[in-house]
Amino acid sequence: MRISVLGLGYVGCVSAACLAGLGHEVIGVDVNQVKVDLVNDGRAPVVEERIGELIAEVVRTGALRATGDVREAVMGSEVSLVCVGTPSEPNGSLCTTYLERVAEQIGAAVAGRGGRHTVVFRSTMLPGTCLNLLVPILEKHAGGTAGTDFGVAVNPEFLREGTSVRDFFDPPKTVIGELDPASGDVVAALYEGLPGEVFRVPVPTAEAIKYADNAFHGLKIGFANELGAVCQALGVDSHQVMDVFLADRKLNISPAYLRPGFAFGGSCLPKDLRSLVHAAQRADVSVPILSHVLPSNSDHLQRAVELVERTGKRRVGLFGLSFKPGTDDLRESPLVELAERLFGKGYELRIYDPNVNLSRLLGANREYIETRLPHLAQLLAQSVGEVLDHAEVCVVGTRDPAVLSALPHGDDPVIVDLVHLPDADARRAEPGYAGLAW
Repeated sequence: MRISVLGLGYVGCVSAACLAGLGHEVIGVDVNQVKVDLVNDGRAPVVEERIGELIAEVVRTGALRATGDVREAVMGSEVSLVCVGTPSEPNGSLCTTYLERVAEQIGAAVAGRGGRHTVVFRSTMLPGTCLNLLVPILEKHAGGTAGTDFGVAVNPEFLREGTSVRDFFDPPKTVIGELDPASGDVVAALYEGLPGEVFRVPVPTAEAIKYADNAFHGLKIGFANELGAVCQALGVDSHQVMDVFLADRKLNISPAYLRPGFAFGGSCLPKDLRSLVHAAQRADVSVPILSHVLPSNSDHLQRAVELVERTGKRRVGLFGLSFKPGTDDLRESPLVELAERLFGKGYELRIYDPNVNLSRLLGANREYIETRLPHLAQLLAQSVGEVLDHAEVCVVGTRDPAVLSALPHGDDPVIVDLVHLPDADARRAEPGYAGLAW
């Protein structure tokens, strides 16, 4: 294909050179004439492994050239890859100035160009930026409709500086946020033959994925560093600890615990986090990430309370009480905390959990519930139907088959979903459904 790449920084320069290396005809565009001249001389404007040799080769064969003229590049290509910077403003917000400017220029060029042109945003931008900000700019200046008169897609990059050429040719995944299938087809064709799974998703999902990746990468680094500092203070070899930690591919380095749901609880996670943070404080080690995990968990629980409050209804049914399925352990269960908050706010509460029987609760488990929810006996129901007969709002904290099969559709009762029900996607269209984080 004939491709224009707008912005010749790290992402744009690498994308342009690598796409040319795949056999495409590429025109690089930048406002900085020095970068344009360097590329046309077969030299890389950035320092990066393998990029110098690659640019020299593709410029020599005529597969890559550069210009400062956006119109010339768009008129001479079928696809425009936008790789301009999106730096932070002083207050931390996303700067979209360069995106807006290049959208205006591309739109104006598309207006005078025959045939369908596809605009692909590769720059990192927050969900909603493309559809709410950039597409209207493109439509205004192109004088046409996105998805009909020209294509639009979002194609985030996953290139690490220092290994970006290698990452381009061996990507962890390819994400295509498509405004319409034809736009997605064009982007998919750009990377045909490269390894890795291809995900074709809505535009806002593609925008969000890059932030999910980078936030998690930062979190992992911060977690490892904080744990290392605590281990050092306690006289423990942190690298030995992390070697064992990383060897666990079932729970640690895995999809486990990485699906949005309800707050965590139980007899282990809360107390162990408290102990670790307390040990760090005693050792005079600052651990801002670890010390905010439990407050974050509490805030997430409060979101569930607020969902119930927003309904304006008073009769509430709660399905599930133990801290996880298949157990009657109520210690530090977030559902017990939720029940306590709702009961304390005066809601008429009925609870069903097939695993919880007051007569069988023993020891610390019984002590905990007698302390936190002493009125449990009068709140427990014996069946799903009993709760449904009572409730104007059903708070679903379990995936028990008996509960799932009995939940009604529609707007009465209101369903507050804490577990992402199997039919959550279908229920989203119903006026009586509210998902906790989806």
